Amino acid sequence: MTARQDFFQDIYHNQAEQYDRLVAREDMRGNLFAALSEIRPLHGLNVVEFGAGTGRVTRQLSVIVDSIFAFDIEPSMLRKADNVMRETGMTNWRLSLGDNIRMPVASDCADLVIEGWSFAHVIGWHPDDWRARTAAMLSEMERILKPGGSAILIETMGTGRRQPQAPSAKLAQLYEYWQRECGFAYRWIRTDYQFASPEEADELMRFFFGDAMADGCLDCDTVIVPECTGVWWKRVAG
Repeated sequence: MTARQDFFQDIYHNQAEQYDRLVAREDMRGNLFAALSEIRPLHGLNVVEFGAGTGRVTRQLSVIVDSIFAFDIEPSMLRKADNVMRETGMTNWRLSLGDNIRMPVASDCADLVIEGWSFAHVIGWHPDDWRARTAAMLSEMERILKPGGSAILIETMGTGRRQPQAPSAKLAQLYEYWQRECGFAYRWIRTDYQFASPEEADELMRFFFGDAMADGCLDCDTVIVPECTGVWWKRVAG
């Protein structure tokens, strides 16, 4: 296990509250919801979500889709997601434990399958067989989709950046694989963070992104941190 894998797994296992404080500050202009709605009209869809974390995508989609069944492999993240979703007042959602490669749902059950900031961990956690694991996750998405359904992948294209660039050569390779070999279309959006204060920006940026990035992004007045996010999508023939 790499040090970076240890770092993220510790956050997901032990620091879900702090993680949710960070992601609650993300996408200050609501660009993600707008982009998803343009890619696939969301009203009335049945959705399965991979790697839901504390529910940042779940809560956005729940206001318009017919149902959303969201999964994560980490119980502590789902406990926080449950609290978050209950606060929305929506009742069209379910949460459950699930591995991205083996989801406990029936085949041909969803109009939309979606993941956010989950699949790309394959690069850091399984560097020697990331292609096989990625293919397995995408195959599981296709199994779950109804004919004519859509798969959407959401991943980072750079925190602290105003223009998109994959944060590493390995991530660039993954993204190219999705587009060239798997047939996904691509666009990018800005999902800038807006923090309540410079002190909060400093605390939360260092917590998740580390000192080097925080030192490069922040000064004594910073409350907005730019970020680029990639969205990849594909429609299953039907």
